[in-house]
Amino acid sequence: MRGAALYFFKKIPCLEDYDGLILSDLMSLSDFRSLAGTCCPPALVYFHESQITYPLAPGEAMDVHFGFTDMTTALAAKRILFNSQTHFDAFFSKLPQFLKMMPDYRPTWVVDEIRSRAGVLHPGCRLSPVNPSAPVRSEPPLVIWNHRWEFDKNPKDFFLALDEMVKRGLDFRLALLGENFQNCPKDFTAARKRYGRRIVHYGYEPSRPAYEAWLKEGTVVVSTAWQENFGISMVEAISASCIPLLPHRLSYPEIIPESFHGDFLYKNQEDLVEKLARVLSGTSGSERKIEKLSLKMKRFSWHHMIPRYDDELKNLVIAQGTKMKS
Repeated sequence: MRGAALYFFKKIPCLEDYDGLILSDLMSLSDFRSLAGTCCPPALVYFHESQITYPLAPGEAMDVHFGFTDMTTALAAKRILFNSQTHFDAFFSKLPQFLKMMPDYRPTWVVDEIRSRAGVLHPGCRLSPVNPSAPVRSEPPLVIWNHRWEFDKNPKDFFLALDEMVKRGLDFRLALLGENFQNCPKDFTAARKRYGRRIVHYGYEPSRPAYEAWLKEGTVVVSTAWQENFGISMVEAISASCIPLLPHRLSYPEIIPESFHGDFLYKNQEDLVEKLARVLSGTSGSERKIEKLSLKMKRFSWHHMIPRYDDELKNLVIAQGTKMKS
């Protein structure tokens, strides 16, 4: 966030050749525009996360500079898009509180100014073709974890639920997918010893076909996240007919249709344990509903989402009075 504007300012030699800019929130657009001057074209910023709402790791203090970068980037943009209504609401709920941290001269006007340019656009997802027939799964049931190996995905509660399955004598296999960008978290190294032969995959799977094969073989996919603004990995898994067990918080009630909430969203850790036990024992009845839910995920596929992205890009340059190049 601190260095990207300097990098791209030198990387892009002639901004006059561009009709518009598309960037994520992980770059300071205000810095970039100040360097580029009047030749900077209109910009669309996609907030897939925001520093104002991102949870802090244990013992970590907030760096308010990053929050201000989010704010000034949004002010410098022609259009701001959030990846879910959940994220949109959280940002505009936290922004006034963030501004109150200033001792004086609080720019409270920025809340309405940013909101006037903001909207919601779900990310397009790369989904495998849906198989209309019921999936054929091998035994014992395969539990999927396909999230980043970081604190905000709350692996502790996931492994506590699996410990309870072991205590109840329920057999399962475990595929621990997902990327790890730092040292392997202790929860995962401990789990590798604890579950031993149950673990059939441990670590990031770089092959897309192999990753999709794991999802298709999976019986149940679990999230215990504390932070999730959309949930691409969960949409991918559900589309592959994995039974999802998701907390009734964050973006999950938004991506799961309300008629399925009772089956696939849990209220607390105890509820997660009971729902997971029923899935692993084959008594949940979720198998009859997962095919309908997997079809619902098609609305997030690029095939369905790309026209909305096209419209946003057209509006970006039309508003500027320029003509889009082929």
